[in-house]
Amino acid sequence: MPYDCQWVAEAISTIEADFNRSADTHLIRLDLPPLDGIGLYLKDESTHPSGSLKHRLARSLFLYGLCNGWITKDTPVIEASSGSTAVSEAYFARLLGLRFIAVMPKSTSQQKIDQIAFYGGESHLVDQSGQIYEESQRLARELGGHYMDQFTYAERATDWRGNNNIAESIFEQLKHEPHPVPRWVIVGAGTGGTSSTIGRYIRYGRILGQGCELCVADPENSVFYNGYETGDCSITGDKGSRVEGIGRPRVEPSFNPNVVDRMYRIPDAASFAALQYLEKHLGRRCGGSTGTNLIATLSLISDMNKAGEKGSVVTLLCDGGDRYRDTYYNPDWIKAQGIDLKPWHDALDRFDETGVFDMPLENCARHPSL
Repeated sequence: MPYDCQWVAEAISTIEADFNRSADTHLIRLDLPPLDGIGLYLKDESTHPSGSLKHRLARSLFLYGLCNGWITKDTPVIEASSGSTAVSEAYFARLLGLRFIAVMPKSTSQQKIDQIAFYGGESHLVDQSGQIYEESQRLARELGGHYMDQFTYAERATDWRGNNNIAESIFEQLKHEPHPVPRWVIVGAGTGGTSSTIGRYIRYGRILGQGCELCVADPENSVFYNGYETGDCSITGDKGSRVEGIGRPRVEPSFNPNVVDRMYRIPDAASFAALQYLEKHLGRRCGGSTGTNLIATLSLISDMNKAGEKGSVVTLLCDGGDRYRDTYYNPDWIKAQGIDLKPWHDALDRFDETGVFDMPLENCARHPSL
């Protein structure tokens, strides 16, 4: 497609106007009974117009594509996704009047597929999660479109130094709290873009010297943890993550292990039990990646409690639970997966009594330099 400078300028203006209409997301303090001197905060990314943390990424990727000359008038946009990024990109594609095709595994929740369709996007489903990359490239070639490739460009498209990115927003919102510099920030990794942005921001803002560290929580069937633990980022796996939005069968190019201070591998049973625990304390449902984040968060808080340490801890509420009615909140689906939630429910109940999370997370790694 020929590069239409006027259309691109108007497209960028349209995205910026949409940004100005969207207030920043909330930082929710979750008051749990046993926490004395430790503040637990959830950065609620579900309140974005397209409903998830990936709204920030989608906006950045569209601006990146426009400014690089990759997206112009009538360019079909193709993305490889497990669902949430595709929903957000479909939102922006509709805003610009562009065709959008999401390449996703067949295991993607029907609710996400329906949301993509709501925004006028198309879903192209493949059998295995590892097939999404090549199939997206093929469609882009055949249609003369642009493959957005979030897994490569997530860490490049976001200005990690500031400009109201998620890291700057978290630290700005903490300014008036009892502990304005968090002891830990805990996130998951799908592309690796969010952990790279927050990790770089901590270092750029010289916050690392104030005791702030970054932890990444990784689900079962993901190789981010393996790459981090061994230093071999060429590791691949042959299974997809059951926690949509995080966990990959390869270490994605946007994941930067050097800015991560600690990683946990979280059992899926723990992640899904945490969703019901969070519903009890928050009064609403959240997506699976939030459960994964919460288990790592409670483990770190437990360590702080045992050491008599005070401070604040921040994790992400990535999206709402309505997208997962047929899976994480469906007892039949949980049973079909062969997952037993009871030991984790019991451990979470004990945490409410003692402030100690006594189910050991066997897979825990710290950065080799620490």
